[in-house]
Amino acid sequence: MVKSEIQNVKLRFGIIGNCEGLNRAIDVAMQVAPTDLSVLVTGESGVGKESFPQIIHQFSRRKHGPYIAVNCGAIPEGTIDSELFGHEKGAFTGAISDRNGYFAEANGGTIFLDEVGELPLSTQARLLRVLETGEYIKVGSSKVQKTDVRIVAATNVNFSEAIAEGRFREDLYYRLNTVPIKVPALRERPDDIPLLFRKFAADFAEKYRMLSIQLTDDARRMLVSYSWPGNIRQLKNITEQISIIEPNRDITAEILQGYLPAQPAVSKFPAFLGGVKPGSEKGFQSERELLYQVLFDMRRDVTDLKKLVHDIMAERAGGNTVTPPSPAPMHYIPETPVSLMQPPSVVLNPVPEVGKVSNVTSVSNVSPVDSNVKVTPADVSDVQDTEEYVEENLSLDEVEKEMIRKALERHHGKRKNAASDLRISERTLYRKIKEYGLE
Repeated sequence: MVKSEIQNVKLRFGIIGNCEGLNRAIDVAMQVAPTDLSVLVTGESGVGKESFPQIIHQFSRRKHGPYIAVNCGAIPEGTIDSELFGHEKGAFTGAISDRNGYFAEANGGTIFLDEVGELPLSTQARLLRVLETGEYIKVGSSKVQKTDVRIVAATNVNFSEAIAEGRFREDLYYRLNTVPIKVPALRERPDDIPLLFRKFAADFAEKYRMLSIQLTDDARRMLVSYSWPGNIRQLKNITEQISIIEPNRDITAEILQGYLPAQPAVSKFPAFLGGVKPGSEKGFQSERELLYQVLFDMRRDVTDLKKLVHDIMAERAGGNTVTPPSPAPMHYIPETPVSLMQPPSVVLNPVPEVGKVSNVTSVSNVSPVDSNVKVTPADVSDVQDTEEYVEENLSLDEVEKEMIRKALERHHGKRKNAASDLRISERTLYRKIKEYGLE
């Protein structure tokens, strides 16, 4: 592609930069636009992937047809099939009329599936059918629908890891990745950083009728050397911060340093709350770990209760408290089978089996502190009446249901906070709430 044509595309779509990788991505988008091949745009969060589907649409024969952008990560798992493919009246509660999905509305045009890596597996199977045959079925219908759409997908997910973990279908990946477009990160475009800063500063100054800020040489070098984990989005935000806050229009390195966060660890993908690896809190693996954690907590509580009873008996026996040796600390280690976990070095009684909580240690099994001290039957009966309890056998499902209910109550029904507390994804929590009827 001629450089002048690429430059015209940049001007038309507001793309700033002269990086070779950026020019290559624009060139590929313009060449694939006249065809109907599926395109997968990859790159880190904030690099400007949303511009490339627009380029492909505007330079295709479908430019007069509809263009629909869908954020797949923002649609709940329970409704995403209805949003994409539509539903029939009465298909589910609340379906009071027929509804066309995005694929029906985009017929003859282009549909942009942003964050396609967040799609659930069931929806991925439906999408694969659309890509292969152009056919789909509405939710609650048995009639096959036809659609003629061009699909452009984008994601910041590492597909190699997602496929290995079973979160993304390998056949769908190869079907979407007919023509790949890689958008370079901002740290790979050091020469473009001052250009983007100047552009953002000028736009902000024009919008709010103020003088544009300028960088000194040392500030410019600092700007270029920064890693920019948030890419163009982060650069724009910092530029606007400096423009509105700083009274001095000449920005030095000392001033700029106050607005740049500390250099983060190397991260190629968006940050996840609590440093959780993407995908590690999804599926049955995280649910199993949650149940293990609950059971280990119950085990520790029973051990502590036995120690408490022992202390009470010692005090009643002679006032000389004898504290048994503390058991070895118990820690839950994810990905380790329960059978391999070492029991505490010292316990008062065998730990009950999973799902079963035995009665508190019988007083008769506790040795007196001193052989000269006599324990009367009345004392034994008194302690047993106040300390002994029986807990019902709980299934794993009941334990999980109770933990989810308590988490929702603790966070006043806020599912996002409850999911973070339980260390599971919002989609998993939503599915569990529906399954256990906790709505």
